[in-house]
Amino acid sequence: MSPELFQQRILAWFDQHGRKDLPWQQPITPYRVWLSETMLQQTQVSTVIPYFLAFTAKFPDIASLANAPVDEVLQLWAGLGYYARARNLHKAAQQLVAIGGFPNDLAGLMALPGIGQSTAGAILSIAFNNSHPILDGNVKRVLCRFKGVPGWPGLTAVSKALWAISAEHTPKARVADYTQAIMDLGATLCTRSKPACHRCPIQDGCLANQTATTAELPTRKPPKTIPIKQQVLLILVNNDGDLWLEKRPPVGIWGGLWSLPEFADTQAALDWCAGKQLRIRHHQSGLMQRHTFSHFHLDYTPLWVYTDKPINFVMEAGQSLWYNAKQIDGLGLPAPIKTLLKQHFNHEDNHD
Repeated sequence: MSPELFQQRILAWFDQHGRKDLPWQQPITPYRVWLSETMLQQTQVSTVIPYFLAFTAKFPDIASLANAPVDEVLQLWAGLGYYARARNLHKAAQQLVAIGGFPNDLAGLMALPGIGQSTAGAILSIAFNNSHPILDGNVKRVLCRFKGVPGWPGLTAVSKALWAISAEHTPKARVADYTQAIMDLGATLCTRSKPACHRCPIQDGCLANQTATTAELPTRKPPKTIPIKQQVLLILVNNDGDLWLEKRPPVGIWGGLWSLPEFADTQAALDWCAGKQLRIRHHQSGLMQRHTFSHFHLDYTPLWVYTDKPINFVMEAGQSLWYNAKQIDGLGLPAPIKTLLKQHFNHEDNHD
């Protein structure tokens, strides 16, 4: 199947079946395309929609995002994961304000924090209608199967081959529709499991369909043992019902969010309390829980410590605070931490 026929088939399918009412499509602007593409990285559309709506209600344009404190940005991102995306959005917005708006060239966009080649291509194609290839997860799957490309797409040689195929099949005309169409095709028909090949507009030219290898393509990432880290999370509550929180470093896991102090074990946490001259009324450990990140499992055990509020407990400005535990919805907390705290304090409320 020629690239021209490939394009015609996908565009005809899009005209009849494509998604045209997603929030970031009404209206289409470079800012909304950039934000949606960033949120959609490794995240499903259904998950992104409420976050996108809340985010754009608070930050309707680049200037409002650039001028906001990063804490507010992270608060609206809490639960989406991969928090470097939010920090990069904030940094890039400030740079965009400084240069007067979005560049409409690939190099200019890729110079901004957090914007890679595929996101830049999507912005140029969808917002500016300039012909540039993209290669997000959905497009990789479509092209791997259509051309029968073996090998894990994370390998440099495989990625390079896929970029070449994507470029060859990207049209000059109707590029905005085509870009949305091929992403939609991957998201709705050419799915990871149980693809609807019988409804696919390019099935007669698809090598994976012809050779019954759709289940094997794209080649999965070689398995590796995921390490397990264990921590004790200190949940320190004073006699006013306030909770002690600390801000995490700006980079790394949960970067820039508020969270609980972490320790290697229970004794280390209690020693820390003793060093702060806390008078502990009682303490108890909760059940160990697991949260899985992309590259490790975190097994965490909550340690509840109830204390009188000491006068000499030093708070670092902007880095630590006592916070009303009943108002944790108003703070940027990692999703598993927020869930843990809400379960506990809601349980307490129900037994008051």
